[in-house]
Amino acid sequence: MRYERKFVVDSLSKYQVESMVLVHKALFRPIHKPRQINNIYFDTHNFTFYSDNVIGKSSRKKVRIRWYGETFALAEKPVLEYKLKTGAVGSKLSFKLKPFNPAEKITAESLRNLIAESEVPDWVKEEFKYLEPKLINSYTRKYFLTDNTKFRLTLDSNLTYINIGKYGVSFSEKQIDNYNLVVELKYDIEADEYANAIGSGFAFRLSKSSKYVNGIECFNKYLTV
Repeated sequence: MRYERKFVVDSLSKYQVESMVLVHKALFRPIHKPRQINNIYFDTHNFTFYSDNVIGKSSRKKVRIRWYGETFALAEKPVLEYKLKTGAVGSKLSFKLKPFNPAEKITAESLRNLIAESEVPDWVKEEFKYLEPKLINSYTRKYFLTDNTKFRLTLDSNLTYINIGKYGVSFSEKQIDNYNLVVELKYDIEADEYANAIGSGFAFRLSKSSKYVNGIECFNKYLTV
């Protein structure tokens, strides 16, 4: 269980944001190498997960397949993730999947087969009978950790969204966001009393921004909740 605070930055460059992180009094330092993250997001036919997020429902979830590296190359270690949110507190369930190639046709049927052939609980296989792939998104992520290791920060750039329609991926419906950066501050519940002090050290605005919601709204202008 952990908290996540999101900041959307549209007035500073990636270099300026990174410099601000590195001079923060909490002594953030880079960890890991930057890497590209790719996700396929799922929802019900009527976009239930999207609607729950937009209206701010207290208990909500996101379902996605995540992998690293090139978007349309062999995904060697894909992971199915359930991101669960109750209020501001989040948790995550993760299940390893068989390798698959996103360059092949991505449809509800092909991904249900992937789930069925992987070692996941029966309740997941059952739920996927009613879920559909809705969106691919990818971005470049940099990782930072405070000196006391209690706060992790990620910086996402090069946000890309690709629509998944009834017949699969629609490459004609692709949006690249080169203007916005997403900063996320992540920490365990017991560190919450220090979070305001950490957050106040940035000239960013807190936001409810969701990459899934933003991507869906790129291609579904008249979707109502």
